Amino acid sequence: MKFIGYRTIKTAIGAAIAMMIAKELGLKYSVAAGVIAILSTQSTRRQSVQIALQRLGAFFLALAISTILFLVFGYNPLVFGVFLLIFIPLAVRLKVAEGIVVNSVLVTHLLVENTVAVEWLFNELSLMLVGAGTALLLNLYMPSVEGQLKEDQSYIEETIKTILINMAQALRNQHVTIREEELFNGLESRLEAARKRAYRNSNNYLFSESNYYVEYMEMRVQQLHTLKRLRGHFRRFFMTYEQTIMMAEFTEKVAKELHEQNTALGLLQDLNSLRESYKVMNLPSTREEFENRAMLYQFMNDLEEFLAIKYEFKKNHTN
Repeated sequence: MKFIGYRTIKTAIGAAIAMMIAKELGLKYSVAAGVIAILSTQSTRRQSVQIALQRLGAFFLALAISTILFLVFGYNPLVFGVFLLIFIPLAVRLKVAEGIVVNSVLVTHLLVENTVAVEWLFNELSLMLVGAGTALLLNLYMPSVEGQLKEDQSYIEETIKTILINMAQALRNQHVTIREEELFNGLESRLEAARKRAYRNSNNYLFSESNYYVEYMEMRVQQLHTLKRLRGHFRRFFMTYEQTIMMAEFTEKVAKELHEQNTALGLLQDLNSLRESYKVMNLPSTREEFENRAMLYQFMNDLEEFLAIKYEFKKNHTN
């Protein structure tokens, strides 16, 4: 585990640079620029831009309210309290709440200096621009996570493949692998981490949408829910019949053809053929066979949904 994260390093560098720039520009309270840089350093480019814009909008709101109050009622703590009573609800209502703390601090500079002269207003605006601007520039570079996402995809697909092969074997042998719980837990944990990574990757694109990995992970999450339902049927399978063997062979085929680029259309067609084959086969001759066939039919429906989820995903991402 890393002791110091990438974002921590950027925050430290950004704060130092912002304070140095503010000092070189001759701005009063130059340390405030460093504080603004710290608060403006975010995990993604898009988030950084959104927060910077919120803080800038909140700045002009705070400036207008504080200027009026200080000119009319003077410079004292009670007036500052009134300022907060007006500013905070308005900032929340206007959806610029991220700027409440920073701009409240900037207004205290006016309170301490007992002035709302133009040069002081410009000083506070400059502190905001230097601090937020420095953070934005540093956030333009974000380490790519696409390599990690590719590794996530590989792990997820191999694990789903293993789960389906194990299900095919269980249909033949009526015996569930002891690794079943481990496989499902590992898949669920990796999917959750990959999902967060995919959203972070998407939010690093400022002027274009890159939602492929997000939608891919969401598709696999849906398939995981279906796999859990498929697993649940094995609590009720208790005999092996010809139809069960046929379903086992088809489940194994699904596992072997499972990969990112497979549209699942061919597999859905094969499943429909299998369904038609069942219709012309002899009816169950015993109650036990009837119940087993009913469970098998539910298993087939859930497997169809598993494939349909992939088909819909690929249909929306055809080149």
